[in-house]
Amino acid sequence: MTKTPAYLESKSHYEILDGLRGVAALLVVAFHVFETYSGNRFNQLINHGYLAVDFFFLLSGFVVAYAYDDRWGKMTQWDFYKRRLIRLQPMVIMGSIIGAALFYFQSCGMFPLISATPLWKMLLVMVVGFTLVPLLPSMDIRGWQEMHPLNGPAWSLFFEYIANILYALFIRKFSNTMLAIFVIVSACLLINYTVFGPQGDVIGGWSIDKTQLNIGFTRLLYPFFAGVLLSRMGKLIHIKNAFTVCSLLIVAILFVPRIGGSEHLWMNGLYESFCIIILFPLIVSIGAGGSLTAKLPIKICRFLGGISYPLYITHYPLIYLYIAWVANNKVPKEQGLPVGLLLFIVAIAIAYACLKLYDEPVREWLRKRFLMKKS
Repeated sequence: MTKTPAYLESKSHYEILDGLRGVAALLVVAFHVFETYSGNRFNQLINHGYLAVDFFFLLSGFVVAYAYDDRWGKMTQWDFYKRRLIRLQPMVIMGSIIGAALFYFQSCGMFPLISATPLWKMLLVMVVGFTLVPLLPSMDIRGWQEMHPLNGPAWSLFFEYIANILYALFIRKFSNTMLAIFVIVSACLLINYTVFGPQGDVIGGWSIDKTQLNIGFTRLLYPFFAGVLLSRMGKLIHIKNAFTVCSLLIVAILFVPRIGGSEHLWMNGLYESFCIIILFPLIVSIGAGGSLTAKLPIKICRFLGGISYPLYITHYPLIYLYIAWVANNKVPKEQGLPVGLLLFIVAIAIAYACLKLYDEPVREWLRKRFLMKKS
Protein backbone atom coordinates (compact mmCIF):
# COMPACT_ATOMS: atom_id res chain seq x y z
CA MET A 1 0.00 0.00 0.00
CA THR A 2 1.22 3.51 -0.79
CA LYS A 3 0.21 6.93 0.44
CA THR A 4 0.84 10.47 -0.71
CA PRO A 5 3.37 12.35 1.46
CA ALA A 6 2.24 15.71 2.78
CA TYR A 7 4.66 17.58 0.56
CA LEU A 8 3.09 15.97 -2.53
CA GLU A 9 -0.42 17.19 -1.83
CA SER A 10 -1.44 19.27 -4.80
CA LYS A 11 -1.94 23.02 -4.66
CA SER A 12 -4.23 24.95 -6.94
CA HIS A 13 -2.60 26.09 -10.17
CA TYR A 14 -2.23 29.65 -11.33
CA GLU A 15 -3.86 28.77 -14.63
CA ILE A 16 -3.28 32.20 -16.16
CA LEU A 17 0.45 31.90 -15.46
CA ASP A 18 0.43 28.50 -17.16
CA GLY A 19 -1.23 30.10 -20.17
CA LEU A 20 1.28 32.95 -20.23
CA ARG A 21 4.14 30.47 -20.23
CA GLY A 22 2.57 28.93 -23.31
CA VAL A 23 2.18 32.31 -25.03
CA ALA A 24 5.87 33.05 -24.39
CA ALA A 25 6.90 29.60 -25.69
CA LEU A 26 4.96 30.13 -28.92
CA LEU A 27 6.67 33.49 -29.39
CA VAL A 28 10.07 31.86 -28.85
CA VAL A 29 9.40 29.44 -31.72
CA ALA A 30 8.22 32.28 -33.97
CA PHE A 31 11.26 34.35 -32.98
CA HIS A 32 13.63 31.55 -33.97
CA VAL A 33 11.87 31.05 -37.32
CA PHE A 34 12.18 34.74 -38.21
CA GLU A 35 15.72 34.87 -36.81
CA THR A 36 16.82 32.65 -39.70
CA TYR A 37 16.34 35.65 -42.00
CA SER A 38 17.34 38.43 -39.63
CA GLY A 39 21.06 38.61 -40.36
CA ASN A 40 21.94 40.26 -37.04
CA ARG A 41 20.58 41.27 -33.65
CA PHE A 42 19.57 44.72 -34.90
CA ASN A 43 17.09 43.57 -37.52
CA GLN A 44 14.56 40.99 -36.34
CA LEU A 45 10.79 40.95 -36.56
CA ILE A 46 10.26 39.72 -33.00
CA ASN A 47 13.33 41.65 -31.96
CA HIS A 48 13.19 40.94 -28.23
CA GLY A 49 11.93 37.37 -28.46
CA TYR A 50 14.90 36.13 -26.44
CA LEU A 51 13.52 37.96 -23.38
CA ALA A 52 10.99 35.13 -23.10
CA VAL A 53 13.76 33.14 -21.38
CA ASP A 54 14.08 35.82 -18.68
CA PHE A 55 10.29 35.72 -18.29
CA PHE A 56 10.46 31.93 -17.88
CA PHE A 57 13.07 32.35 -15.13
CA LEU A 58 10.80 34.75 -13.24
CA LEU A 59 7.79 32.48 -13.62
CA SER A 60 9.84 29.52 -12.39
CA GLY A 61 11.02 31.36 -9.29
CA PHE A 62 7.46 32.42 -8.49
CA VAL A 63 6.03 28.93 -8.94
CA VAL A 64 8.84 27.17 -7.04
CA ALA A 65 8.40 29.47 -4.04
CA TYR A 66 4.61 29.08 -4.16
CA ALA A 67 4.88 25.30 -4.34
CA TYR A 68 7.65 24.69 -1.79
CA ASP A 69 8.24 27.62 0.56
CA ASP A 70 5.81 26.28 3.16
CA ARG A 71 6.75 22.60 2.78
CA TRP A 72 10.30 22.48 4.05
CA GLY A 73 9.21 21.10 7.39
CA LYS A 74 7.62 18.15 5.56
CA MET A 75 10.33 17.27 3.05
CA THR A 76 14.08 16.97 2.71
CA GLN A 77 16.31 18.64 0.14
CA TRP A 78 16.52 15.32 -1.67
CA ASP A 79 12.72 15.19 -1.84
CA PHE A 80 12.79 18.62 -3.47
CA TYR A 81 15.48 17.63 -5.97
CA LYS A 82 13.60 14.46 -6.88
CA ARG A 83 10.44 16.42 -7.59
CA ARG A 84 12.24 18.93 -9.78
CA LEU A 85 14.12 16.21 -11.65
CA ILE A 86 10.91 14.29 -12.30
CA ARG A 87 9.23 17.46 -13.55
CA LEU A 88 12.01 18.60 -15.89
CA GLN A 89 14.37 15.79 -16.79
CA PRO A 90 12.19 13.52 -18.97
CA MET A 91 11.77 16.24 -21.59
CA VAL A 92 15.46 17.14 -21.39
CA ILE A 93 16.16 13.55 -22.48
CA MET A 94 13.55 13.74 -25.24
CA GLY A 95 14.99 17.01 -26.54
CA SER A 96 18.43 15.44 -26.78
CA ILE A 97 17.04 12.38 -28.60
CA ILE A 98 15.19 14.54 -31.15
CA GLY A 99 18.34 16.62 -31.62
CA ALA A 100 20.37 13.47 -32.29
CA ALA A 101 17.78 12.03 -34.71
CA LEU A 102 17.87 15.19 -36.86
CA PHE A 103 21.56 16.03 -36.44
CA TYR A 104 23.02 14.77 -39.72
CA PHE A 105 20.17 16.33 -41.72
CA GLN A 106 21.28 19.76 -40.47
CA SER A 107 24.66 19.86 -42.20
CA CYS A 108 25.36 23.21 -43.89
CA GLY A 109 27.89 26.01 -43.99
CA MET A 110 26.32 27.49 -40.85
CA PHE A 111 27.15 24.28 -38.95
CA PRO A 112 30.62 23.37 -40.27
CA LEU A 113 31.40 20.55 -37.83
CA ILE A 114 28.40 18.31 -38.49
CA SER A 115 29.72 16.56 -41.59
CA ALA A 116 33.01 15.74 -39.84
CA THR A 117 31.43 14.40 -36.64
CA PRO A 118 31.58 10.59 -36.27
CA LEU A 119 28.49 8.76 -35.08
CA TRP A 120 30.06 7.65 -31.80
CA LYS A 121 30.85 11.24 -30.84
CA MET A 122 27.35 12.44 -31.65
CA LEU A 123 25.85 9.62 -29.57
CA LEU A 124 28.20 10.46 -26.70
CA VAL A 125 27.03 14.07 -26.84
CA MET A 126 23.44 12.82 -26.82
CA VAL A 127 23.98 10.75 -23.67
CA VAL A 128 25.76 13.64 -21.94
CA GLY A 129 22.81 15.81 -22.98
CA PHE A 130 20.52 13.45 -21.03
CA THR A 131 22.26 14.63 -17.86
CA LEU A 132 22.36 18.38 -18.69
CA VAL A 133 26.08 18.36 -17.90
CA PRO A 134 27.42 21.17 -20.12
CA LEU A 135 30.01 20.44 -22.79
CA LEU A 136 33.19 22.46 -23.16
CA PRO A 137 33.79 24.16 -26.53
CA SER A 138 36.40 21.49 -27.31
CA MET A 139 33.56 18.93 -27.49
CA ASP A 140 31.49 21.00 -29.92
CA ILE A 141 30.01 19.01 -32.82
CA ARG A 142 28.13 21.82 -34.57
CA GLY A 143 30.36 24.87 -34.73
CA TRP A 144 28.43 27.26 -32.47
CA GLN A 145 30.24 26.28 -29.26
CA GLU A 146 26.97 25.55 -27.45
CA MET A 147 27.06 23.71 -24.13
CA HIS A 148 24.30 21.49 -25.57
CA PRO A 149 24.98 21.34 -29.32
CA LEU A 150 22.16 18.89 -30.09
CA ASN A 151 19.55 21.11 -28.44
CA GLY A 152 20.71 24.66 -27.81
CA PRO A 153 17.87 25.88 -25.52
CA ALA A 154 18.83 23.27 -22.90
CA TRP A 155 21.34 25.86 -21.64
CA SER A 156 18.52 27.66 -19.82
CA LEU A 157 17.52 24.43 -18.07
CA PHE A 158 21.12 24.06 -16.90
CA PHE A 159 20.89 27.48 -15.26
CA GLU A 160 17.42 26.78 -13.90
CA TYR A 161 18.80 23.70 -12.15
CA ILE A 162 21.49 25.89 -10.60
CA ALA A 163 18.80 28.29 -9.37
CA ASN A 164 16.85 25.41 -7.83
CA ILE A 165 19.98 24.19 -6.03
CA LEU A 166 20.75 27.69 -4.72
CA TYR A 167 17.15 28.02 -3.56
CA ALA A 168 17.21 24.68 -1.73
CA LEU A 169 20.63 25.14 -0.16
CA PHE A 170 20.55 28.77 0.95
CA ILE A 171 18.04 31.20 -0.39
CA ARG A 172 14.90 29.52 0.93
CA LYS A 173 16.28 30.32 4.40
CA PHE A 174 16.66 34.04 3.66
CA SER A 175 14.33 36.46 5.39
CA ASN A 176 12.33 38.66 3.08
CA THR A 177 14.72 41.52 3.85
CA MET A 178 17.80 39.47 2.98
CA LEU A 179 16.10 38.18 -0.16
CA ALA A 180 15.14 41.72 -1.19
CA ILE A 181 18.77 42.85 -0.80
CA PHE A 182 19.93 39.88 -2.88
CA VAL A 183 17.39 40.70 -5.58
CA ILE A 184 18.37 44.39 -5.63
CA VAL A 185 22.04 43.50 -6.01
CA SER A 186 21.13 41.10 -8.83
CA ALA A 187 19.14 43.87 -10.51
CA CYS A 188 22.17 46.16 -10.33
CA LEU A 189 24.32 43.48 -11.98
CA LEU A 190 21.73 43.15 -14.72
CA ILE A 191 21.60 46.91 -15.34
CA ASN A 192 25.39 47.13 -15.30
CA TYR A 193 25.67 44.46 -17.98
CA THR A 194 22.85 45.60 -20.26
CA VAL A 195 23.34 49.38 -20.03
CA PHE A 196 27.12 49.61 -19.65
CA GLY A 197 28.16 46.29 -21.20
CA PRO A 198 29.45 45.55 -24.71
CA GLN A 199 26.19 44.32 -26.27
CA GLY A 200 23.30 46.44 -25.02
CA ASP A 201 21.22 43.29 -24.54
CA VAL A 202 21.06 40.01 -22.61
CA ILE A 203 21.61 37.71 -25.59
CA GLY A 204 23.81 34.77 -24.60
CA GLY A 205 24.46 32.27 -21.85
CA TRP A 206 24.76 29.09 -23.89
CA SER A 207 28.51 28.43 -23.86
CA ILE A 208 31.01 27.39 -21.21
CA ASP A 209 33.38 30.33 -21.28
CA LYS A 210 33.85 33.33 -19.01
CA THR A 211 31.78 35.75 -21.09
CA GLN A 212 28.84 33.44 -21.70
CA LEU A 213 28.71 32.20 -18.10
CA ASN A 214 28.64 35.81 -16.94
CA ILE A 215 25.66 36.47 -19.21
CA GLY A 216 23.91 33.30 -18.06
CA PHE A 217 24.20 34.06 -14.34
CA THR A 218 23.29 37.71 -14.92
CA ARG A 219 20.12 36.61 -16.72
CA LEU A 220 19.28 34.01 -14.08
CA LEU A 221 19.76 35.62 -10.69
CA TYR A 222 17.45 38.62 -10.80
CA PRO A 223 14.35 37.14 -12.48
CA PHE A 224 14.35 33.77 -10.71
CA PHE A 225 14.79 35.16 -7.21
CA ALA A 226 12.60 38.19 -7.90
CA GLY A 227 9.93 35.58 -8.66
CA VAL A 228 10.60 33.95 -5.29
CA LEU A 229 10.32 37.33 -3.55
CA LEU A 230 7.15 38.23 -5.44
CA SER A 231 5.54 34.97 -4.38
CA ARG A 232 6.47 35.54 -0.74
CA MET A 233 5.16 39.10 -0.75
CA GLY A 234 1.82 38.06 -2.21
CA LYS A 235 1.23 41.47 -3.75
CA LEU A 236 -1.09 40.42 -6.54
CA ILE A 237 -2.99 42.75 -8.85
CA HIS A 238 -6.62 41.94 -9.57
CA ILE A 239 -8.03 43.15 -12.89
CA LYS A 240 -10.59 41.88 -15.38
CA ASN A 241 -9.42 39.94 -18.45
CA ALA A 242 -6.02 39.38 -16.86
CA PHE A 243 -4.95 36.66 -19.30
CA THR A 244 -5.73 38.79 -22.36
CA VAL A 245 -4.06 41.88 -20.89
CA CYS A 246 -0.93 39.99 -19.87
CA SER A 247 -0.69 38.14 -23.19
CA LEU A 248 -0.88 41.43 -25.11
CA LEU A 249 1.77 42.94 -22.85
CA ILE A 250 4.13 40.02 -23.52
CA VAL A 251 3.56 40.27 -27.27
CA ALA A 252 4.15 44.03 -27.21
CA ILE A 253 7.35 43.75 -25.16
CA LEU A 254 8.86 41.08 -27.38
CA PHE A 255 7.87 42.78 -30.66
CA VAL A 256 9.43 46.16 -29.80
CA PRO A 257 12.21 46.83 -32.36
CA ARG A 258 15.82 47.22 -31.32
CA ILE A 259 16.25 50.61 -29.66
CA GLY A 260 19.21 52.90 -30.29
CA GLY A 261 20.84 50.85 -33.03
CA SER A 262 24.55 50.04 -32.94
CA GLU A 263 25.42 53.66 -32.04
CA HIS A 264 23.55 53.80 -28.72
CA LEU A 265 23.65 50.29 -27.24
CA TRP A 266 22.77 51.57 -23.75
CA MET A 267 19.27 52.55 -24.90
CA ASN A 268 18.32 48.99 -25.72
CA GLY A 269 20.02 47.77 -22.55
CA LEU A 270 17.92 50.18 -20.53
CA TYR A 271 14.76 48.95 -22.22
CA GLU A 272 15.58 45.30 -21.52
CA SER A 273 16.44 46.04 -17.90
CA PHE A 274 13.12 47.85 -17.51
CA CYS A 275 11.24 44.90 -19.01
CA ILE A 276 12.95 42.29 -16.83
CA ILE A 277 13.05 44.27 -13.58
CA ILE A 278 9.69 46.06 -13.72
CA LEU A 279 7.36 44.84 -16.46
CA PHE A 280 7.78 41.08 -16.09
CA PRO A 281 7.06 41.08 -12.32
CA LEU A 282 4.06 43.33 -13.05
CA ILE A 283 2.76 40.83 -15.61
CA VAL A 284 3.22 37.90 -13.21
CA SER A 285 1.48 39.83 -10.44
CA ILE A 286 -1.48 40.55 -12.71
CA GLY A 287 -1.57 36.98 -14.01
CA ALA A 288 -1.43 35.44 -10.54
CA GLY A 289 -4.09 37.87 -9.31
CA GLY A 290 -6.47 37.16 -12.18
CA SER A 291 -9.10 34.47 -12.40
CA LEU A 292 -10.79 32.45 -15.10
CA THR A 293 -14.44 31.44 -15.01
CA ALA A 294 -15.44 30.61 -18.58
CA LYS A 295 -14.63 27.11 -19.84
CA LEU A 296 -12.89 28.14 -23.06
CA PRO A 297 -10.22 30.40 -21.50
CA ILE A 298 -9.54 27.71 -18.89
CA LYS A 299 -9.07 25.09 -21.62
CA ILE A 300 -6.82 27.43 -23.61
CA CYS A 301 -4.61 28.18 -20.61
CA ARG A 302 -4.37 24.53 -19.66
CA PHE A 303 -3.44 23.57 -23.23
CA LEU A 304 -0.85 26.34 -23.51
CA GLY A 305 0.57 25.53 -20.09
CA GLY A 306 0.76 21.84 -20.94
CA ILE A 307 2.70 22.28 -24.18
CA SER A 308 4.85 25.22 -23.03
CA TYR A 309 7.81 23.28 -21.66
CA PRO A 310 7.76 20.44 -24.24
CA LEU A 311 7.53 23.04 -27.01
CA TYR A 312 10.42 25.07 -25.69
CA ILE A 313 12.72 22.11 -25.15
CA THR A 314 12.00 20.23 -28.42
CA HIS A 315 11.53 22.90 -31.10
CA TYR A 316 15.12 23.95 -31.72
CA PRO A 317 16.32 20.83 -33.59
CA LEU A 318 13.63 21.76 -36.13
CA ILE A 319 15.08 25.27 -36.28
CA TYR A 320 18.56 23.85 -36.97
CA LEU A 321 16.97 21.86 -39.80
CA TYR A 322 15.20 24.96 -41.13
CA ILE A 323 18.41 27.01 -41.04
CA ALA A 324 20.24 24.29 -42.99
CA TRP A 325 17.47 24.06 -45.59
CA VAL A 326 17.46 27.82 -46.11
CA ALA A 327 21.27 28.01 -46.28
CA ASN A 328 21.81 25.00 -48.56
CA ASN A 329 19.10 26.00 -51.01
CA LYS A 330 19.47 29.79 -50.73
CA VAL A 331 15.74 30.04 -50.05
CA PRO A 332 14.43 33.63 -50.11
CA LYS A 333 12.24 34.87 -47.28
CA GLU A 334 9.06 34.88 -49.40
CA GLN A 335 9.41 31.15 -50.08
CA GLY A 336 10.92 30.21 -46.73
CA LEU A 337 8.40 31.72 -44.33
CA PRO A 338 5.48 29.48 -45.41
CA VAL A 339 7.73 26.52 -44.56
CA GLY A 340 8.51 28.32 -41.29
CA LEU A 341 4.77 28.41 -40.59
CA LEU A 342 4.60 24.68 -41.23
CA LEU A 343 7.53 24.21 -38.84
CA PHE A 344 5.63 26.23 -36.22
CA ILE A 345 2.62 23.92 -36.53
CA VAL A 346 4.74 20.75 -36.53
CA ALA A 347 6.63 21.96 -33.43
CA ILE A 348 3.33 22.36 -31.57
CA ALA A 349 2.16 18.91 -32.70
CA ILE A 350 5.45 17.30 -31.57
CA ALA A 351 5.22 19.09 -28.21
CA TYR A 352 1.64 17.90 -27.65
CA ALA A 353 2.52 14.34 -28.67
CA CYS A 354 5.52 14.35 -26.33
CA LEU A 355 3.35 15.68 -23.50
CA LYS A 356 0.61 13.07 -23.82
CA LEU A 357 2.51 10.01 -25.02
CA TYR A 358 5.76 10.42 -23.11
CA ASP A 359 6.12 13.22 -20.56
CA GLU A 360 2.95 12.76 -18.52
CA PRO A 361 3.09 8.93 -18.40
CA VAL A 362 6.80 8.91 -17.55
CA ARG A 363 6.39 11.53 -14.83
CA GLU A 364 3.48 9.63 -13.32
CA TRP A 365 5.51 6.39 -13.29
CA LEU A 366 8.50 8.17 -11.71
CA ARG A 367 6.22 9.83 -9.17
CA LYS A 368 4.81 6.46 -8.05
CA ARG A 369 8.22 4.80 -8.13
CA PHE A 370 10.29 7.41 -6.29
CA LEU A 371 7.95 9.74 -4.40
CA MET A 372 5.10 7.67 -2.99
CA LYS A 373 5.66 6.31 0.51
CA LYS A 374 5.01 2.66 1.31
CA SER A 375 2.95 1.96 4.40
